[in-house]
Amino acid sequence: QVQLVESGGGLVQPGGSLRLSCVASGSTLSIAAMGWYRQAPGKQREAVADITSSGSTNYKDSKGRFTISRDNAKNTVYLQMNSLQPEDTGVYYCKATTYATRAYWGQGTQVTVSS
Repeated sequence: QVQLVESGGGLVQPGGSLRLSCVASGSTLSIAAMGWYRQAPGKQREAVADITSSGSTNYKDSKGRFTISRDNAKNTVYLQMNSLQPEDTGVYYCKATTYATRAYWGQGTQVTVSS
């Protein structure tokens, strides 16, 4: 079992920045990849970025504004979000995928970008 706890969301002005954190616990050695997803009101959940156990990263339409990173010693992944815009508003979820392809989700953290 893997447990995920996200933090770092909040209300920011357009152009501002946030850093989201996701701490994994439990069977962390079984995790093959972790990623961030978001869901805006009235829209489907979409992938934002992910990072594998080997350190490779993948971004979905971030255009250089977002950076995913990890701290293996702390079992934590981060999402640094810069130049935030209203369209970035939504609930951001952390996801962990094990080598057996089982998926675990965090509870989500709200990000609101508004003036």
